[in-house]
Amino acid sequence: MLAWGVDITVHFTGRAIAAVRAVAATEILPRYRTVVATRKDDGSLVTEADVAAQHALVLALTKLAPVPVLGEEMEEPLQRDIARNGGRYWCVDPIDGTTNFSTGFPFFAVSVALMEGDRPVFGIVHDPIADETFFAVRGGGAWLNHSPIAVHAREPALHEAVAEVGLRRAQPHLRQALKARPPYMRRVSSGSSALSWCHLAAGRVDLYLHAGQRVWDYAAGALVLLEAGGHASTLEVDDFWAGPYWTRSVVAARTPDLFAAWRTWVRANLA
Repeated sequence: MLAWGVDITVHFTGRAIAAVRAVAATEILPRYRTVVATRKDDGSLVTEADVAAQHALVLALTKLAPVPVLGEEMEEPLQRDIARNGGRYWCVDPIDGTTNFSTGFPFFAVSVALMEGDRPVFGIVHDPIADETFFAVRGGGAWLNHSPIAVHAREPALHEAVAEVGLRRAQPHLRQALKARPPYMRRVSSGSSALSWCHLAAGRVDLYLHAGQRVWDYAAGALVLLEAGGHASTLEVDDFWAGPYWTRSVVAARTPDLFAAWRTWVRANLA
């Protein structure tokens, strides 16, 4: 049976994508603009669509690979137990961009990764509004729907670049530098970490910066970017995958020279 990298087969990949798309169609889209969000203990938002979609994903994904599921809408002690035990497990964010979803802004996604220890071997990011499914296999490449994706050869100078930047958790010195003298041409902020990674891979933005993402925010999207040929590190560590597992910062760009210039600027303005 044909396989893309590790031991993820084409048949397995197709079934996983179909399962994610089906959950989005049955549990998420019918609730779009009809549900009210509430706040969890950590202050983040949740809706009944998040809970219903996670439940449906658990049922569907464990039929494909009967391993534990680490979902965003689980209690943190259980999440940490699954991560600590290692091996293979699913990592799921049923709606990445719940604030957007709950306010009717059409920019959110389902993010699913099959992890092996602290690294993904397979990832899916599905945008149900745009009907776009990004996916990647470690060592096997990245795709948008049925077409391979690779970072564009065009490489703008840093001052010409479009950056996706999340300032909320940024260090004060870096936040001030980004506001006072940004090195790029334009900044955008979308509200969905998973889609931000994928739009960088697809060349819709040039740079990405985030001060801290949980594993379900980056697992699938980072794999898509890196398998498409993009580049990423954390604020302090050159190897993105060597950064802190549970909450990981992001400095990323499409192409090597642009990435080097961006990372150098960011690190020079940390403190």
